[in-house]
Amino acid sequence: MAPDHFRKHWGFASLAAAPLTLLTAVPALAQGIQPASFAGAAPLAVAVGAGAFALLAMGVVRKMLADTKAARSKSAEQIAGLRALVDEYEALLSGTREVTVLWTDADSPKLLGQAAAVLPIGRQPESVLNFQSWLDDADADRLARLLEDLRVHGHAFAASLNTLDGRLIRANGWVHGSGTAMRLRPAFLQPGAEPDLVAAAATGDGGSVRAILATLSKPAFLRDMKDRLTYANDAYLALAKALGKTGTQTMPPELLEPARLTQHLKACSGISEPASLSVAWAGQGAFELVEFPIAGGRAGLFRPIENQAVERIDDATTHISGIIDTLGTPIAIFNARRELIQFNQAYVSLWNLNRGFLTLGLDERAILDKLRTEGMLPAQVNYHTWRDEHLKAYSRTQPHEDEPWHLPDGRTIKVISAPAGATGGVIYVFDDITERLKLESTNKAFSNVQRETINALTEAVAVFGTNGRLTLSNPRLSALWKLPTNELGKNPHIDEIAEASGRAIPEDGASIWRELKRGIIDLNPTRSDTTGRINRSDGRLLDYAITRLPDGQTMMTFLDVTESASYSRVLKERNDALVAADVLKDAFVENVSYELRSPLTNIIGFADLLATEAGALNERQTAYVDYIRASSVTLGVLIDNILDLASVDAGIAELRPEQLDVALLVDKARAGLSASFPEISGEKPINLVVDIATDLPPFIADGTRIVQVLYNLLSNAARFSPPGGEIRLSISHRGERMLFVIEDEGPGLTDEMKSAMLTRLDNPSVSGRQRGAGLGLAIVKTFVNLHGGTISAEKREPRGSKIIVSLPRDSAMAAVAE
Repeated sequence: MAPDHFRKHWGFASLAAAPLTLLTAVPALAQGIQPASFAGAAPLAVAVGAGAFALLAMGVVRKMLADTKAARSKSAEQIAGLRALVDEYEALLSGTREVTVLWTDADSPKLLGQAAAVLPIGRQPESVLNFQSWLDDADADRLARLLEDLRVHGHAFAASLNTLDGRLIRANGWVHGSGTAMRLRPAFLQPGAEPDLVAAAATGDGGSVRAILATLSKPAFLRDMKDRLTYANDAYLALAKALGKTGTQTMPPELLEPARLTQHLKACSGISEPASLSVAWAGQGAFELVEFPIAGGRAGLFRPIENQAVERIDDATTHISGIIDTLGTPIAIFNARRELIQFNQAYVSLWNLNRGFLTLGLDERAILDKLRTEGMLPAQVNYHTWRDEHLKAYSRTQPHEDEPWHLPDGRTIKVISAPAGATGGVIYVFDDITERLKLESTNKAFSNVQRETINALTEAVAVFGTNGRLTLSNPRLSALWKLPTNELGKNPHIDEIAEASGRAIPEDGASIWRELKRGIIDLNPTRSDTTGRINRSDGRLLDYAITRLPDGQTMMTFLDVTESASYSRVLKERNDALVAADVLKDAFVENVSYELRSPLTNIIGFADLLATEAGALNERQTAYVDYIRASSVTLGVLIDNILDLASVDAGIAELRPEQLDVALLVDKARAGLSASFPEISGEKPINLVVDIATDLPPFIADGTRIVQVLYNLLSNAARFSPPGGEIRLSISHRGERMLFVIEDEGPGLTDEMKSAMLTRLDNPSVSGRQRGAGLGLAIVKTFVNLHGGTISAEKREPRGSKIIVSLPRDSAMAAVAE
């Protein structure tokens, strides 16, 4: 039976039928099989058996996989159900007006429920375990000990605790499994606290609620669904009358101020749990307002707070409470128990605190802890030591100013504490002095810079007030008038300065300051600034200036101009000498033009006459005549150069651009060069090689000036080349520039010759045929610049020099561009 059940359970009964039938049939088949044929059928039987086993095994595996998948699916559904159940339980706990804390061996504490049910408004749920922040010191220590006993020894507990804001909290602790749990909830939800009222609210019997409210000795009331008061008991009306408000049981007045009433009603709307609020009135004490929903509205009562968190406010405090609300200075008042009893909007804005958190009766330590958590207090190495030092204000009998609080956000707060009155407590006044410190720092820096600037001046500075006393001066004033520095530091009167100056400069020190006094003490509103010069008896010249300042003070400055006056006199004399020299130069140029050129023309004419019409001359006579003619030409060129330079200096030199024939320019320069260096006694003084590019573009310039440039450069090369030395003139173009390159085989340009291109002085270190090179190069430099070109010089290797003149192809356009 077991094998049949196994086959049916795994679903392969039909699958095994064929092999079993085959096996049962083997004896019958064996009767008709010969041994020889049996031997051939054995492998077939083995193969059939193996195939049947494989099919059987495959079926078993498939069945096992399907069952495993089904089991996993069922387990996942069970886990999801358990998780959903846990979520429902947690949601149920979170919806109650209580909080439960769970501890396990491995996990951190887990909070379930509404922490706001036991914590003051605005606190984070995690602060539930910070007992010191919301419980009285004694109850906080007691709860900590009970909780330690529960977690270490497993002793359950139940206790009632008083909060800092006067509420009563019920705490229960017990062991569950391997962990522990603690539940906290407001005491007014406990049975026995207004039991009839709670029961009536639970049943929804509005008539019962009203009947119970009428019997209560505490102020109580009813509201409808629109938050309107519909009923108040006698205790409520008595409290209203004490507060100066009138009404009836069916039309009672609101006791809260409109702003707080609006905030409270907003907190009550839309919740199904009781809501509470701490309130206090001068002369009546402090109450906890509790409202909870009932059928058709809400019921509420004012419960006097035992061991009031907010003590009665005396008449003086009542008088100033309305004043501090209008002040822009942050103010907070705490009673002797360190509980907040008064603050203004400026205090809230200073610390950016939530109005819901700042409830009356809140302990100052809780406020400081919250500010520290939010990074609003000065950074301290030991916060608790700093806090204890700050709280010493409650034991002081005189106002005290703390060290400024430098907050992490960059602000600086000045804190002043003063006793609140005969009953104890502290009044804090906070002053944000950040901007004032910045202004003071800026003003101090400005004053330092101003003083350093004044002290660094070469002028003597003295500032006098409207009373004639010195208010500001620099060391230069003491040095210039020989006055003691320590006397000036005492803010002396101008008369005292005059006396001291008379002792230092007996001749006229006192009289000078008496004259200056008239300009300083002049109170005429139409007075104007004055300046002048003082010629002291000791030979010093002082320029002074008297300036009226906007604040009514007078600033006087002195500048010692003795040396500068001497320099001015010397410069004037030298300028007069230069003017005279310029006049002499003009006269010289005029003489050169008219007095020297006339005899030079005669010399040239008679030399030509001797060479052509004086008859036959021997070889020596001919050489002398050639020297006369060459020297005359050279002298004429020098005179022309001098006149050209003079015209440039006078600003009357002008270019006459025209299209030029470069080859013709070279021929004219060659002719001038031949006249200056003629062939004498069959000896060629120079060997000029000219290389003119064939593809030159049109060249527009002043032909006369270009010929002078080429002539002076070639003659300069001839002077520094050995007799018969090669001088090469290459003319080409590069873009829009014409290039004139002169190369020689002379010793090369010295530094003196290079500087001669920039000066008009002849080089006195050369002689013979090298004289006059400086003036020629100056002419070259001048005319090249007039054309907008450049000139450069460089040495050749192994000897010789190379001068490159670069001119614009069209000098007329270059002149217009300039």
